[in-house]
Amino acid sequence: MHECYLQEAASLMQKVKETVSVLRVLASPHVITEIESYLAHAVRQMDQIRRRVIFGEVIPHGEKVFSVFEPHTEWISKGKAGVPVELGLRVCLLEDQYGFILYHHVMENQTDDQVAVFMVEECQTRFPTLNQCSFDQGFHSPDNQVKLKRLLDYVILPKKGRLSKEQALHEHSAEFRQARRQHAAVESAIKALEVHGLDVCPDHGLAAYKRYVALAIVSRTIQKLGAILRDRHRSRWHQARAKAA
Repeated sequence: MHECYLQEAASLMQKVKETVSVLRVLASPHVITEIESYLAHAVRQMDQIRRRVIFGEVIPHGEKVFSVFEPHTEWISKGKAGVPVELGLRVCLLEDQYGFILYHHVMENQTDDQVAVFMVEECQTRFPTLNQCSFDQGFHSPDNQVKLKRLLDYVILPKKGRLSKEQALHEHSAEFRQARRQHAAVESAIKALEVHGLDVCPDHGLAAYKRYVALAIVSRTIQKLGAILRDRHRSRWHQARAKAA
């Protein structure tokens, strides 16, 4: 069955190649380049089908392409009930205590623990007074614990796995637990970005994706400022009405 499929695909590819040879004198170089890029995708897919299905080989994760149209798309293991896996790119956010996003980073072939120190260093170049930060467990590594303590006065970085007695005392301290409660607000910021357009990016290409993410964060900041001004206006209006009464 798969052999027949591969033979049919090879036949279609040969026709495409013949068509491309004719189009070289008729079409623009951009069109030719785009068609040839899809041909390269087809060659790779055929090779992987042959190796995986016919020869029983396990295809290394790094060789897999999850979107022909958006090659930068990554397989993201969420580990959550109902949504174990997503396709896309991770975005890391750093938010202040007032709900404003100070910094963001589009993660290309990176995991959370690989960007923790970088995010803090980059944010401190813009906001030197940043002296405390709370992270999810995914950002933890022994190296990050050491480096972040050099950058920040207080680090809230829960350890994965079993805790030593000293670590358990630290993570159950009142200061640590209070900081962790504030961390929940970050989830609301992520949800707000998703609701206001960042759940699915309609633009094409990695550069366009990064631009879309940045614009979504700008929009969220404007919305946040608008909500503050609205509440301030309401408060003044109620105060003026109370005085008039």
